[in-house]
Amino acid sequence: MGEQTLRVLACGDVEGRIDALFNRVRTIQKKSGQFDLLLCVGDFFGSSAEAQKEWEQYKSGAKKAPIHTYVLGAASHETVKFFPSADGCELADNIIYLGRRGIFTGASGLQIAYVSGREAQQEPAPAHCFSPKDVAALVAPLVSTSKFKGVDILLTSQWPRGVWQYGNNPEVDTRYCGVFSIASLANQLRPRYHFAGVEGVNYERLPYRNHVVLQENAQHTSRFIALATVNNPAKKKYLYAFNIVPMKHMDPAELVKQPQDVTENPYRKGRRDTPAEEEPASQFFFDLGKKKPQHQRQHHHHQHQQHHHQGHQGHQGHQGQGQGHQGQGQDQGQWQGRKRPSDADQFPGDQQHQHPKQPRKPPQPTGPCWFCLASPEVEKHLVVSIGTHCYMALAKGCLTPDHLLILPIGHYQSVVELAGEVVEELEKYKGAVRKFYKSLGKRCVLFERNYRSQHLQLQAVPVPMDKCATEDLKEAFMVQAQEQQIELMEIPEHTDLKQIAPPGTPYFYVELDSGEKLFYRIRKNFPLQFGREVLASEAVLNMPTRADWRDCKYSREEEEELTKELRSQFQPYDFTMED
Repeated sequence: MGEQTLRVLACGDVEGRIDALFNRVRTIQKKSGQFDLLLCVGDFFGSSAEAQKEWEQYKSGAKKAPIHTYVLGAASHETVKFFPSADGCELADNIIYLGRRGIFTGASGLQIAYVSGREAQQEPAPAHCFSPKDVAALVAPLVSTSKFKGVDILLTSQWPRGVWQYGNNPEVDTRYCGVFSIASLANQLRPRYHFAGVEGVNYERLPYRNHVVLQENAQHTSRFIALATVNNPAKKKYLYAFNIVPMKHMDPAELVKQPQDVTENPYRKGRRDTPAEEEPASQFFFDLGKKKPQHQRQHHHHQHQQHHHQGHQGHQGHQGQGQGHQGQGQDQGQWQGRKRPSDADQFPGDQQHQHPKQPRKPPQPTGPCWFCLASPEVEKHLVVSIGTHCYMALAKGCLTPDHLLILPIGHYQSVVELAGEVVEELEKYKGAVRKFYKSLGKRCVLFERNYRSQHLQLQAVPVPMDKCATEDLKEAFMVQAQEQQIELMEIPEHTDLKQIAPPGTPYFYVELDSGEKLFYRIRKNFPLQFGREVLASEAVLNMPTRADWRDCKYSREEEEELTKELRSQFQPYDFTMED
């Protein structure tokens, strides 16, 4: 059997704007050719009189969908009336309701798992909600067989709780976003693509792995993609195009290939990818402490949005075709399908909680993070200065007594993920530290390693001007990089890192006192202490025994004394002290 590549479109909440959706699809297909199917998550129907009138034209046959369209069930009480059965059925020509929950397998072999509606808050559950029984009934028959590898696609309306862990941050208040039942479902079903809606935003999480490196056999990666509402005024992406070869037809070696930007599994909390390479919990000035889980949820109001199409690997254009798992050949026939029946029982009652919109707060970690200022384990005696979005502290195991760390208060993994206001304050701290070091007759070397770390740590190390010229510093980094086969390259002074390192890209970055910048996109096996090793080398500070922070421990009393001295010295340059 040859490989069959399917061209698939996925869509966020339609909310009754059916004409707008299908007009967009027609435009895409006119320019890019026919797609095989359209998958819709979130609320397909709208409750307004105009939306109902629009739907009647499709229901009566006056209008027809231009593509095989598969929709989830109601995600709100108002739209339950549009679904005559919990079993799934054809709602209109070319528009099929998948059902309450189940597996849909196309003639091509593509396997789609789905759960309609929202998580029930009470028993009995309402008609637009799913219960724990629904999730269990979907998972059990699949995972009970040893041959089960995962599903091609998972469709849910709600997000999985904590999906952003280890990945890029979504534009939502994560305190109220997602549910644990969907996270558990995604973890067990291991979908190659997981689509969700209802939050009104577009979020394309970095791919994550479904195995523990060196402990389990390699498995395929998963991508979570949340889509915005059709025709939203903010023009956020609501359609996603991709190619996919059904898992059953793929070469096993091709299936398990890992993309460069893959992250750990967000649902496997507490399990490490490669413990020997991970930074130890007490690195710098935090000890790993447990953070209380947050269980609050929120039913957000949809933001009505419109879109400019773009696929997930940079293929741009009106159709926005993302490149999925591709193969040879095409499935030209009708996407006929068979599906496992879902329970016909209704699970009624409507108990969705609404919360007022919260003011924007710094991103919070979904698991323990020893660099977040709010962590109960922070050694506050090492904090030198606290701003609105960032703070500064003496580095634990400091290379020199005035070796500092500049960190965001919120949970950001790297500089390229920072919000605009955080970048602005970070730059202020950098400027202040440069002036401070200059007053001591020292050059400021800044470096960041976005690799095997979960929270941004911008390190600031002073180097006496009489010991080293800037050119010597640059040469020291380049020579040591060459020796370790690291392709460190110089980038233009005013280059925005985001242009060369999209969020999730592992990298090492140095900024010298002259403004010169050195950058390396990390491939694998990057030495964790590289920055310190260069600065501690004979060519720079000539203190090679201090290259590893663990060999530079101080007592608490010594740390308090060093920090107190630093606070006093830094005060004239501390902009946070100004009125």
